[in-house]
Amino acid sequence: MRRWHAWLLSLSTGAAVAWLVGGAAGVAVGVVAAVGCVAVLRRMEPSSVRRERARAVADLPIGADLLAAALRAGAPPDRAALVVGEALRGPVGQRLTRVAAELRHGSSPEDAWRHVADLPGGDRLARVASRSAERGTALTRALDRQAADLRAARAAAAEASVRRAGVLVVVPLGLCFLPAFLLTGVVPVVLAVLGDVLHLN
Repeated sequence: MRRWHAWLLSLSTGAAVAWLVGGAAGVAVGVVAAVGCVAVLRRMEPSSVRRERARAVADLPIGADLLAAALRAGAPPDRAALVVGEALRGPVGQRLTRVAAELRHGSSPEDAWRHVADLPGGDRLARVASRSAERGTALTRALDRQAADLRAARAAAAEASVRRAGVLVVVPLGLCFLPAFLLTGVVPVVLAVLGDVLHLN
């Protein structure tokens, strides 16, 4: 959301609340509502950032698998990163292309692989890749393990998201049913009891 949209929405919310409440109290409540609206809107993540992060989470395990396959086929790390980056594109592909460029220019593996560290789960991939290159261990095995770990983390995050969505669905239902239950079940009973008590007196 653009900044002026956020301010317009916040001011509109504050004005509406102030008009509904009325008087000096309405103005005070409206100001609080407008400030609260600004705070909430600032914390909201743009949809483009959310989409990019979701694509990175989906593509990173695939990228690790493809890198391992390219290395197994005999490609050097810089060529493997370039080929996989061009094939994947998106946030993961762009960063792998930068990794390839850094490796070709003679940068250390740690400096080269830091380009993927800002992706969700990319920090572990960067550590694994740079350590494997420094220690001379098989990078393909490390990438295979990393791909499996990334898939497991993605599955756990998806399960947690589904559980959270279930809770969020129940909350509005509870907020709707509780007043209805009070109005149709509790209030008539209380009124009947009060009527009987007053009638007896």
